[in-house]
Parts: sequence; C-alpha cells; structure tokens
Amino acid sequence: MAERSFAKEVLDLKIGKGDIFRGEGILAITKALLENGVGYVAGYQGAPISHLMDVLADAQDILSDMGVHFEASASEATAAATLAASVHYPIRGAVTFKSTVGTNVASDALANLASGGVTGGALVIVGEDYGEGSSIMQERSHAFAMKSQIWLLDPRPNLPSIVKAVGDGFELSEASNSPVMLEVRIRSCHLLGEFEAKDNVRPTMTVKDALEHPKRDIERIVLPPASFLHEQEKITKRLPAAINYIRDNKLNEHFGPSSGKVGIICQGGLYNGVMRALKRLGLATLHGDCEIPLHVLNVTYPLVDDELIAFAKSKECLLVIEEGHPAYIEQNIRAILHKVGARCAVEGKGPFPEAGELTGPVMLSGISTFLTEMASELLPPVARAPNTPMQDTTNLAKTVPARPPSFCIGCPERPIFAATKLVEKELGEHHIASDIGCHLFSINEPFNIGATTMGYGLGPASAAAFNDKTAGRRSISFLGDGGFWHNGLTSSVGNAVFNDNDGVIVIVDNYYSAATGGQDILSSRADNNSKSTKHTIKKAVEGVGVKWVRQIDHTYDVEKMRASLKEALQTKETGPKVIIASSECMLNRQRREKPIQKAAIADGKRMTRTRFGVDEDVCTGDHACIRLSGCPSLSLKTLYDPLRDDPVASIDQNCVGCGNCGEVADAAILCPSFYQADLIHNPTRWDQMFSRFRTKIITKLQARRDKNRLVFSEIIS
Repeated sequence: MAERSFAKEVLDLKIGKGDIFRGEGILAITKALLENGVGYVAGYQGAPISHLMDVLADAQDILSDMGVHFEASASEATAAATLAASVHYPIRGAVTFKSTVGTNVASDALANLASGGVTGGALVIVGEDYGEGSSIMQERSHAFAMKSQIWLLDPRPNLPSIVKAVGDGFELSEASNSPVMLEVRIRSCHLLGEFEAKDNVRPTMTVKDALEHPKRDIERIVLPPASFLHEQEKITKRLPAAINYIRDNKLNEHFGPSSGKVGIICQGGLYNGVMRALKRLGLATLHGDCEIPLHVLNVTYPLVDDELIAFAKSKECLLVIEEGHPAYIEQNIRAILHKVGARCAVEGKGPFPEAGELTGPVMLSGISTFLTEMASELLPPVARAPNTPMQDTTNLAKTVPARPPSFCIGCPERPIFAATKLVEKELGEHHIASDIGCHLFSINEPFNIGATTMGYGLGPASAAAFNDKTAGRRSISFLGDGGFWHNGLTSSVGNAVFNDNDGVIVIVDNYYSAATGGQDILSSRADNNSKSTKHTIKKAVEGVGVKWVRQIDHTYDVEKMRASLKEALQTKETGPKVIIASSECMLNRQRREKPIQKAAIADGKRMTRTRFGVDEDVCTGDHACIRLSGCPSLSLKTLYDPLRDDPVASIDQNCVGCGNCGEVADAAILCPSFYQADLIHNPTRWDQMFSRFRTKIITKLQARRDKNRLVFSEIIS
C-alpha cells in the first residue's frame, strides 16, 4: 500500500492534443512517456522518484490499454536489465530509480547496455538525490554517464522542458544507438505546472510483437570480439551522432543578449536558481528575461564544442555554474576552449563552494561575487553597495537544534531496538551492523545502535569479516524486508550460510518497502491484484539453508524480542541465527484502518480506539521509558507540585495506541505508571451504563483519598 494514491490524477493521462495537462512533474513524465510511444516501463522506488513508481502502478490499466508493459522491479539492476528489450528490437523502453545508489546497483546492466548499444530508444530516468534533502552519500550521476558513454539530460525545472526532454531522450537514443539518462531533482519531481498535451501514441512494436517475432544480432552482444569493437563504435560513430543531434535540434538553450562582456553557463536543472539570483540582483525579470548571456545545458554530457566556442566568442570571462564535486563540466569547458586557443577566461568553483547544494543564498552569493569582480558596471547601484544586507546563518546551527530522522509514532521497529539495548545492558556491547531502511534510524538517539551502513540488504554482509568463532561474542546485524528481497537473501543470508557465519541476523519485517513509501513486496500480507505477495521470509531463509530461525509476529512484545536475541547470542548452535521480527508498518496500518474506522463511525457503528497515558501520581520522573522508546508522542510534563522537582512522562494526542512505551517500561522493570484507555465511539446502552457505574466508583475512591490526605492549614498570627 503506497503512501499516496494517484488513482484520480492518472485519469488525466488520457487527455489528448490541444488539452492542457496540469499536475506534478512525475505525472508529466508519465504523460510524456505515453505521448512518445513507450513500449515498456520498469523501475524501483527510491527518493526522489518513489512517487513516479506509484503513478505508474496506479496507471497500470491505462498503460495496458495502450499496449505498454509495466514492471515493478525487484531492484534497480532488474529494472536496468529490462532495457535489453531495446537492444535488438525497435521498442522504446524507460526505467526509473534513485541515483546514485540505484545507479550503482544497476551498473552491471547499464554498462553492458551501453557497450552493445540499442536499436529502440532506451531512457533511464534517475532521481538525482543530491543536496541537503538527500538521504544518501553525496555523489552525482555525471561520472557514471561519462564512464559508460550514456548521454545525460538535465532539463530546466518546468513541465514543458521536462516533457520535451523525454521525447528528446528517446530520439537522441535512437539517433546514436545509445542509452540516455534523464536526471530529475526533487524539485522537478514535485513542482506543479502545466503544458499543452499531445495524443498518446501506441508503441510501433510491443513486447508481445517482439516475443512472437524474435530477432538476434550477434554484434550487439557483449562478448569478444564484439565488445572490443563496441568501444571504438562509441567514439567513432555514436558520440558524433549524439553531438550532431544535440546541435541540430538545439537541445541546449540560449537566453539573454547574444553578446556581452561576461556570460554564464549552467546545468539545466539549476536554471531556476540562476534566474532567481539574477532577479534579486536586478538583472532578470520574473518572465525570464535576463541581461546576462546565459547558455543552459539541458544536455550536460556530451558537451557540444561548437556551441561553447561560439558562446565564448567576444566574451572576457565565463562563469560555469555546476552543482557538486568534481567540477566535470568546468574542466571539460576549460579543455575545449584551451584546445582552440580561446582567450576567454573561465571561472567555476571560485565564487562557489567546492561541494554542496547550490541553494538560493549560495547561488546569489556566488553570482554576485563573480559579477562584482568581473563586470561590476553591469550591477545596479543597490547590488553593488558593499553594505548590502545578507542574512547571517553562521550561528544557525547553534540556535536551531538538529532534526535527524527518527521512527514514526507507533513504529513497530522501535521495540526491536529497545530490546537490543536491554540485551546489551545485560550481556555487554556488541558489534552491530546496520542497513538501509527505516531501521537505520536506530543509529540516532535514544538507541545509538549500529556501526556501519554499506548498502541496501548488505547489513549482514558488512559483518561477515567478524565471523570468528573463537571470540567471546557474536556480531548482530540488521536488514529490512525490502533490503532482504532487494539484495539480502543472496548477498547477506546466503553468504552467511555458505561461510557458516556464526552471527545473529535480525530481519525487520514491516510488511512493505516502507522507507520508500510503503510499496508491496514479495512478503507483503496484503492482496495485490497485479503482483504475487504473501511469500514468507521464513521459508526463503530456510530454503537457502538457515537452521536456526525464530519468527516473532508481534514486535511490541519487548520481553519476547529480548529473550529471542539473548538466546541467539548465547546458543551453542553454529551457523547464522536469524530472527524475523514482524509487525505492520504503523503508517501503512493507519492509512488502511483510519478510512474504515471513519466510515464505520459515520454509519453509527460501535468502534473502540486504544490510547495510553501516564498516571502522574505514580510516575517518579525517572524518564527511563523515554530513553528506551524515543516515541515522539512521549514527552515531559511539569507538575505544579512543590514536592515534585522533576517533570513526569506524558503522552500527547498523537498516540496511536501501539503500547510500546508500556511494554518497554514493563520489560525494563521500571514502573507501573502507564495505563490503557479505550475510547468508544457510538457507545451502546450497556457501554453508557457501565461508564456511569465506573464514574461513581472512581468518584467515591477519589473522595476517600482526598479525605485522608494530609493538609497544612494556614496559620494567621
């Protein structure tokens, strides 16, 4: 169950020529695929393009009606390998996944695809996850494109440019017999806009047609001696063909005057940021007019020498605006101009930071510094003023607390790590390997668990070097159900079986690929009309040879989790010890149950909702429950009691009634201050009568307690 449904929005994918399409970037990309006769689409979810996979899944019926095959792939490598359908057949295919981690996973398939070349257009839509909003290591797709000779498109962040780039990508791919990569940043994925639609086009050849009329060209297969010829073909045929197509079809754009003292060259994806900075400097308008010559690279690889040489002509200096490190584009442009003896100076990273996202303030500062040094006469007087106020953010980190990611309210993974902390308190610290997914939040407060993160599904593999049976302790490693099916079954669990690894493997099973938006996977419990689910992880690990397996179907039972971990760490049985800790992702559970409950309440049906609270009179203010839980709904409350110095624990209105805080308190043998309360909607007459009876009893007990309470009366002298 994906976190967001696009069932209504995808109906707009059917509109035709002359109509105006309005929506998000991801919807525009899907519409563009249909308008350009795509024959098949595949992919793997991951920010910032997770919702693109959700759109494709919700549009599956529309795709099928158009003769388009859609696959939700097991991994990015699976998705990239799907493009093999475009090698021998004139079928346009597209795949999508997160970059750069997704590109890394898909590298084998992409490298082979780029070597043999394609007949039909092959488009790789990557979510460029670079910058402060990213969840991965900071790398760019540019290096991979150069390494494998995959042409890289980076369109301006507006819907007409993105839609055009999809069509340009397919045509460029076919013109040069090479795969094309289209990178879209998070702002491009989710920006809102409109464009004039075209009619959807059925693929000229479907995968069904290809299956019934198979073809084979041995020169396209990556096997010696053909593979040696592929390298030469890339340089002597495909690269010139790509450059000619880019130049002849003017894929790159020029804005502003044709000549000037200075000029700016930028990646297409940075265009909006550049124009905003120029607008703030008084050198551009809201309508896109600018006073500085601006060359926008909608194709960042390969560069077209003729265009850059012509743009540099008569200019004294160029500013190359490129996000991230290394400065691939700047270096390439310097080499091109140096080769022809151009006298135009080139500035790049000088006024900008070597690495990091080019946010609004950074962009404004960099362009302002460059123009002040190289062409100050172009700046309006206000922009030239040395005392122009700029926001000082140097002390921001000192005044605004850091907000690292954390588990959601009621997350079933939180008690798993509470149990781990309790075991470590009893048996001592262990080497713990983490993995990609929600469970990685355990590295932060209050758990502080995990030493490494090496890749999706590679948690146990990253602990493989610690397979020393003479040691006094075993390693513990975590991976999620999404990572398990992505890569973990073979690379981690199978590897542990093969090498008789003695470590403990905890598979966190929350029923979905939760970290990427709650998509269904092989072991999901939900029914899925187009996918096969309910394949248990337990059978899979037993199938590759794991002997010691424990299945826990209620992770909120902290004591059971603790006992299972302790048993795994102390058993004399050798080989990998696998604990499958299963409970449904609370976000997905709420998405599933809340609409049902809301409808039932509206229909007058009796519904019960569980909430938890803390008895202020019993709570001692120890706060160990918070240290072992960290739930956002669990906070502190100050009592107006002169005899109580410390604040007590308090549960706010966001509580979803998972019971984890009370379970943790009980497992840690802390205190009995937690209580459960059931809120009843549409109560029956019996519920109302019983409530009145309880209220009377409680009132009498409270009155008796108040009567016996010690009271100090005021003495007036």
